[in-house]
Amino acid sequence: MQSWSDTALPTVPGTGPPLRLYDTADRQVRPVAPGPTATMYVCGITPYDATHLGHAATYLTFDLVNRVWRDAGHDVHYVQNVTDVDDPLFERAARDGIDWRELGTREINLFREDMTALRIVPPRDYIGAVESVDEVVELVEKLLVAGAAYVVDDEYSDIYFRVDANEQFGYESGYDRATMERLFAERGGDPDRPGKRDTIDALLWRAARPGEPSWPAPFGAGRPGWHIECAAIALNRVGAGFDIQGGGSDLIYPHHEYSAAHAEALETGRRFARHYVHAGLIGLDGEKMSKSKGNLVFVSKLRRAGTDPNAIRLGLLAGHYRQDRMWTDEVLAEAERRFDLWCRATALPSGPAADDTVARLRQHLADDLDTPKALAAVDNWAEQALHYGGPDTAAPRLIATAVDALLGIRR
Repeated sequence: MQSWSDTALPTVPGTGPPLRLYDTADRQVRPVAPGPTATMYVCGITPYDATHLGHAATYLTFDLVNRVWRDAGHDVHYVQNVTDVDDPLFERAARDGIDWRELGTREINLFREDMTALRIVPPRDYIGAVESVDEVVELVEKLLVAGAAYVVDDEYSDIYFRVDANEQFGYESGYDRATMERLFAERGGDPDRPGKRDTIDALLWRAARPGEPSWPAPFGAGRPGWHIECAAIALNRVGAGFDIQGGGSDLIYPHHEYSAAHAEALETGRRFARHYVHAGLIGLDGEKMSKSKGNLVFVSKLRRAGTDPNAIRLGLLAGHYRQDRMWTDEVLAEAERRFDLWCRATALPSGPAADDTVARLRQHLADDLDTPKALAAVDNWAEQALHYGGPDTAAPRLIATAVDALLGIRR
């Protein structure tokens, strides 16, 4: 599947400290220690609706990781999937009276446009579930042979993953059994499916049903489950033990827990990812943003209304990535004010020395992506430049280059 247009990153003189991030599984901030090529897998969209600010906040988080790594001299192998075959897609297509493939194509194209506008560095591999079906089939076969999966003996013969096949199951989320059962039911699981050995065993392969798309497989035609898709795509692009698995905090369980467990059932004793990193959720005016409430704020609608994508980035960066936070008119107005401040300051012919500001910008980003402090450091330089000036003719350009390369903000 085609990714979106690449974003050229300028080079900033000097280097910053190594990146440290909060690891969900270890419950602490610890160093990320990639090799020359840093590897990252971030779960993508299910393309049945437009890109909302929750999506944007998640992909912006991992865009910062990508930028910090590149600034440190790493090559980055970034992989992102698209769940372009799933029940929500079919349901929305049926509601709107269009083919599910047409709906998926339309929303994927809009997503690409939004990511380009937001200057999100594109993944090297952008892979749809449909194009990875053969990889899923191969992985399901391996899990069946290993005894980590079983067939439900009824008219459909769906295939499920045994949660007891992975001794370390649950380490990523750290949730107790009651919480797992509740979230499994709320987030796409089927605890009441007759014939399952455990209520939280997860679907690997949904056998063909009338009116649903399906693909051939040695164990019977059907389509992939949700979690196995990401396990297969990641294993075949960056392999087990890659540096970061990322996504929104609502993916910690069940999605990331199970995609890791599927892979680890075959990679005994080895973590699927060395770091599990999750972004907080975005609400609107004091309420959780959700499709059911109809209060989603879409990136494309903001852009059509004339909002500068730089302001969208700055508004989302104003809060720490791990915090659930609200999007309000005030947040957007403050972001627009900040962007104007930076534009005016970096357009000056000279200003105060900027080396220390760039060093603090790098330091704050390396410290678990502390964007509130990073933005404050740039604010301070910009206010000093506008109020008091300075003799350094290279400083405005250096600040402009640093915020472009590290924060994705370009005037």
